[in-house]
Amino acid sequence: MSSGRFLINGGKACIRRLVEKSSVLDFCVSTEASPTVLMQQSRAFARSPVLFKRLKESGIAPPVYAPSPSTSSSKVGFLSWYLGKLQYRPVITKSITAAVIYTAADVTSQTITMTASESFDPIRTLRMAAYGMVIVGPSLHYWFNFVSKVLPMRDVVTTLKKMLMGQAIYGPCMSTIFFSVNAALQGENVTEIAARLKRDLLPTLKSGVIYWPICDFITFRFIPVHLQPLISNSFAYVWTIYLTYMASLEKASTA
Repeated sequence: MSSGRFLINGGKACIRRLVEKSSVLDFCVSTEASPTVLMQQSRAFARSPVLFKRLKESGIAPPVYAPSPSTSSSKVGFLSWYLGKLQYRPVITKSITAAVIYTAADVTSQTITMTASESFDPIRTLRMAAYGMVIVGPSLHYWFNFVSKVLPMRDVVTTLKKMLMGQAIYGPCMSTIFFSVNAALQGENVTEIAARLKRDLLPTLKSGVIYWPICDFITFRFIPVHLQPLISNSFAYVWTIYLTYMASLEKASTA
């Protein structure tokens, strides 16, 4: 009999404890409650020492309603998404990034230089976007990877060496390709392209020596390799405004 009473009393106590704990859990872990209800519950919890004691004994953390700003969440979400794309699809991500930047740069360039009698040239913008997508994006990816393997350190001396390589190798090659491809897409022949290069290439390289060293120093010295094309493309926005202006000049004289 005593053991039977013990079991009955023990069973009642267990049921009572389960009901109490269930009510606490229902109070704290309601997944369908609105933010206003959650805030009211949180305030009620803070005013109830009995609930606090029961939760503390059961090991359940108190509910805290702390809404995060949607703007910050969206920014963090976009950055995480972009970094994920850089990791799993680096070339196509950098190519699309370059296309977007070159598109924006050409639109800006046309807006600045366009006279009242001229109209916006969408074909020119498409050329710049295609150039960024097909040539600039992939070339920056492989160039920065190559430089980081040849010169893996990021100290000041190594950074200066990387800058010198950029000015001596990558810059002249890309400027030559840019003027040649853009001129060819405009229908210029080999002689006209050569005349354009003779007229425009050297002034462009001189301007590059003024603009790019500080940009390259920041990129090589402080930016991780996988983000270097993004930063370089960001610096290239201003540079591309100048380049697209140079590329839009009239044909050079072949005489």
